[in-house]
Amino acid sequence: MKSVSGRELAKVVERHGWELLRIHGSHHIYGKAGSVVRLSIPIHGNHPLKTGLLKHLLKMSGLKEGDLAK
Repeated sequence: MKSVSGRELAKVVERHGWELLRIHGSHHIYGKAGSVVRLSIPIHGNHPLKTGLLKHLLKMSGLKEGDLAK
């Protein structure tokens, strides 16, 4: 799986209709209209997200690994 920083993932989810609801420390909380799911994406500079967290966030957002390359 491609390594992606939290900042890069935030840009991807925003392109797919997720909106930034609030920021709590270094975590950006995203929501989508009509969904109860909330994504908490850690933004720690350009450090890559760990693979397990990245897979979980992609699953919760309904995105696929291929969506990261676009």
